[in-house]
Amino acid sequence: MGWILGILAAVILVLAAVVLVRTLALKPTPAKEVKVKLQDNERSRQYAEQLSRMIQKETVSSRFDNDKTKFYEFHEILEELFPEIHKNCEKHVFNGSLLFRWKGKGNCDPILFMSHHDVVEAGGKWEQEPFSGKVENGRIWGRGTVDTKASLFCLLTAVEELIKEGYEPECDVYMASSCTEEFSGEGAPLTAKYLKEQGVHLSFLIDEGGMIMEEPIGGVKGTYAMVGVLEKGYGDLRFTAKGKGGHASAPGKNTPLVRLGKFMAAVEKKSPFRSEFNPTVKEMFRRLAPNMAFGMKLVFANLWLFEGLLKKLMPSISPAGAAMLHTTLAFTMAKGADGLNVLPQEAYVTGNLRFIPHQSNDESIALIREMAKKYDIETEVIYQDYPCPVVDYKSAPFKMVEEIVQEIYPGVCVSPYVMTGGTDAKYYSEVCENCLRFAPLYIDSQQYESIHGLNENIYAGTLPMGVDFYKKAVKSVKTY
Repeated sequence: MGWILGILAAVILVLAAVVLVRTLALKPTPAKEVKVKLQDNERSRQYAEQLSRMIQKETVSSRFDNDKTKFYEFHEILEELFPEIHKNCEKHVFNGSLLFRWKGKGNCDPILFMSHHDVVEAGGKWEQEPFSGKVENGRIWGRGTVDTKASLFCLLTAVEELIKEGYEPECDVYMASSCTEEFSGEGAPLTAKYLKEQGVHLSFLIDEGGMIMEEPIGGVKGTYAMVGVLEKGYGDLRFTAKGKGGHASAPGKNTPLVRLGKFMAAVEKKSPFRSEFNPTVKEMFRRLAPNMAFGMKLVFANLWLFEGLLKKLMPSISPAGAAMLHTTLAFTMAKGADGLNVLPQEAYVTGNLRFIPHQSNDESIALIREMAKKYDIETEVIYQDYPCPVVDYKSAPFKMVEEIVQEIYPGVCVSPYVMTGGTDAKYYSEVCENCLRFAPLYIDSQQYESIHGLNENIYAGTLPMGVDFYKKAVKSVKTY
């Protein structure tokens, strides 16, 4: 028995040594110390005033409002701001959504830059009026500054300035901007359908997605450009519980609302969906690990040993990180009785799912349906679409983005990541294999949290770098 314990102790010591050596071998990268230097010059101030005009036009979209007048009025502002684009590019309008084509001189596959111009509502009390477009203390304030009129401004400005300079692109350059992104409406599908009908196959496209931020995940120090290469699928389900109803003064056991409550609590306590560290997530943590705090670094530098444990602990460490590992289900709406003193004969909750590629939509729905069945609850699929093809972080378009970012933002680390939200890019998979989700703008944590929230704003000093990014992307097509 003694020699068995001795061997076991030796194995543990060797294992501990290997773990420690692998951890200490990860030296911090320049991203840990780099600080983005925002521009403060005439160029940034001019850009801020131009973006302000775009913000001042309210373009809130809704699936329940078919009037597109406000979007056509926004188009008129774009025509004033970007006259060269409107003179030199083909323009197509799909019920308020825009597509421009800047014809190239070569025969290489075209490219597409895109950012939507619709925004979500702006309720609550803001520091500045949400559609004021106020420029103050180096920031432009208003709904849509981050999501996503700033990136739209930058990509259109880049093309506008290149046309003025007399530059001719090697390939056709498309610029798209839908007015229905915020509710997954018809704009992007109609645009993608048109491109397919024209026989267009895109070399790559760049849509909204990740941005440049400090500490993108808690415990990771440094500044990173997060480039979305994987977008989860989307689904809405209705879970319905039925009962006898009756007067609330004499309730029975396990009424519909009670069963729904038990079901939701069970899902929150133990998710039925399978977690996996897919290649994108592994590469993300490989790039982030050198700048983690020591405890986190020890774990993430040794995924070969701690992967199983991390799958269980990730929800506690980082809900955003956990969402990259598995299908998620969030309960969003509910309805019971119409009267305060009435037991409902039927009650329901809805759930929003985001499907991970490694577990099919059908399998995920079957798992949650079986779980609901245990509580005598019926499951109905309201809507679903599927995960998008994954872009290889070793691909030429990704490497092009990486090189341009590192040129404009020296020292910033570029990392692939999983998009847990949705973008218009998901509609383009039939005309493009390389759909990257990235807006080349620096934002701080407050600005990130302001997306769909209060006090949305963006730095004026990051706009010139955004414009330069798109210019370099256009010029890099012939070399990448």
